[in-house]
Amino acid sequence: MGHRKKHAPRHGSLAYAPRKRAASIKGRVRNWRDLNEEVNFLGFAGFKVGMTHITYIEDQENSPYYGKELMKPVTILEVPPLILIGIRVYNEDEYGKYVMGEIFAQDLDINLNRRINLPILENHDPKTKKENLVQLIDSQCEIHGIFQSQPYRTSLSRKKPDIFEIKINSTNDPLKEFEFAYNLLGDQIRARDVLIEGELLDVISVSKGKGFQGPVKRYGIKILTRKNNKIRRAVACIGPWHPARVLYTVPRPGQLGFHQRTEYHKRLMFIGENEEEINPKGGFINYGKVSNDYLLILGSIPGPKKRLIRIRKSIRPVSSFNITSPEITFINRESQQRK
Repeated sequence: MGHRKKHAPRHGSLAYAPRKRAASIKGRVRNWRDLNEEVNFLGFAGFKVGMTHITYIEDQENSPYYGKELMKPVTILEVPPLILIGIRVYNEDEYGKYVMGEIFAQDLDINLNRRINLPILENHDPKTKKENLVQLIDSQCEIHGIFQSQPYRTSLSRKKPDIFEIKINSTNDPLKEFEFAYNLLGDQIRARDVLIEGELLDVISVSKGKGFQGPVKRYGIKILTRKNNKIRRAVACIGPWHPARVLYTVPRPGQLGFHQRTEYHKRLMFIGENEEEINPKGGFINYGKVSNDYLLILGSIPGPKKRLIRIRKSIRPVSSFNITSPEITFINRESQQRK
């Protein structure tokens, strides 16, 4: 009987190649899903607090646990109001999307000086800008809101706000969307103004950074036997003689973590407006106390505590899912300190 070649599944998914550090710590939303609903923003953002667990009555009829009380883990996000500091209008031609124009609010938060140079907006007149932009807007335009976060209203030790865009739901009437955003320019937008309890969301965030790691931890390859006198925690054969290079499919050491990840269909269980209902005694470990509105999202979310988490209306609709506000019977408020 001849020699049989050994086969094994490859180690590590190539769906995430290249595994390098994310370009931005706040994450990037590349696509938005337009809903056949009223004009509103298609996302939100908040800060990761930690995890706890809840019990609730399963309300999805296609679930085998329908009507039963379940205990599930949830992630807590603190979501202080976002400030709509500007509006950006996009158009599209054969080369792709481009910015047609933008409007900024007049009374901007002083903390924005830590992020952008505010004196450039001294001669910025929103009314004049609006009149010029309205004449240019056509049916191909997209309207995005420019928002700033308010980390100084939380337990975070930083004041510098994050600036990001959130698209407005397309209703095939960009002028209506523009008027909607213009009427809110400079106002604070709360989570309940945008999100609905019980709906499915996508979360976009940057995972925990773990630095430079070897292929055993990075890809899960097998550790070699003790008789390998040179290496044990490495790939024994990194490829054939030709092609005369190491293929990208070979597990190699490098950056692990701090990758942007999108997780789909995370259910929003609860929008809380009374922080005393969620804070454990002494606050959350490595975060502190929640002092603003908060969200309970079913399951885990990528990233460490205090990281900005982007939220988007689910881009992959589930036809069998019914958006109903779940009946929560218990929220654990005990500290997660290890005993």
